[in-house]
Amino acid sequence: MSAQTVEVPDTLDEVLTPTWLNAALSLRFPGVNVTEVTPGPVVERLSTNARFTIDCTPPAPPGLPLALCVKGYFSEQGRSIGAVGEPEAFFYRDVADDTGVHTLRSVWADVNPETHHGVAITADVVAAGGRFLDALSPYSVDQVASTLGQFARLHAYAWEHPERLSSDWLVPRVGRTLEVRGPTEINRNFDGPNGVGVPHEVRDAQRLIDAMRALGAREPGPGWTLIHGDAHVGNLFLDAEGRPGLLDWQLVQHGHWSIDVGYHIASALEPAERASVERELLAHYLDELRGLGVNAPGFDDAWIEYRRGIAYGFFLWAITMYVQPDIIAALLRRLGTAAFELESFAALS
Repeated sequence: MSAQTVEVPDTLDEVLTPTWLNAALSLRFPGVNVTEVTPGPVVERLSTNARFTIDCTPPAPPGLPLALCVKGYFSEQGRSIGAVGEPEAFFYRDVADDTGVHTLRSVWADVNPETHHGVAITADVVAAGGRFLDALSPYSVDQVASTLGQFARLHAYAWEHPERLSSDWLVPRVGRTLEVRGPTEINRNFDGPNGVGVPHEVRDAQRLIDAMRALGAREPGPGWTLIHGDAHVGNLFLDAEGRPGLLDWQLVQHGHWSIDVGYHIASALEPAERASVERELLAHYLDELRGLGVNAPGFDDAWIEYRRGIAYGFFLWAITMYVQPDIIAALLRRLGTAAFELESFAALS
């Protein structure tokens, strides 16, 4: 999409005006004339997600949906961390269309160069007959395989094109996660109800931190590409045809493919089911890469990397505090069991 030529809004009220929307949408849809905006439901946590509809006179240009959703950081608390939305907005603005990955269809996205506040406007998935998932949504093996196809498409985009990863907002950030939270939060989860299902052998904050530090210290090399960075089921949607799509791109970055693949498989499936199909699913992912023209690694090397990638998802949920406890507990149990059974810590030592 074009470089910024319209000011990134500071408030939701500004977004929901014909004047601002005409300026923003005209970058992609010349001649658009929004005459009325009807606000819809608003979900406000750290980010603000607001659905709305527009009326246009004459009718909207081809390709512009009338049901839209804006994501930004407009609340008082959100404005203090608005920069976390920067990578997502840049992804939608600069990269999403080129990857071909199934994601929310952006009609405008940009970042304030001074505050780094990222804002994106996308088609409204719910209005189009789709639905959003959460981390406990039932997810079948076939659905996991379909999602791995989307990750393969995302990864193929820059697998052998490092020049596509040169932007500052794509700098590797796995190691920086250690700066956010650490032993206090991990021990609170492991020692409380959230950690009950985590095998004793991996219920060790220091070993998990050491594993994460090893992941963060890895240097870019073979298998490093564009990754999503937070690949659990709660960051997916199903469109009206039931096809899974990826969303929530705050952690998009330059990283190793196994971060997405290990995290996704181990968090999406219950341990017994995961153990019975994970080799088949990993082989499927590698086949998808090859079908996209990528010189994918052999299975034995990929298996080691898959085991390593699981530690990343385990760490993310071990430091999570402000999500429903049943979600934290379930994902810690799934990811912790996978880390134990697959000896993820040993694979990183």
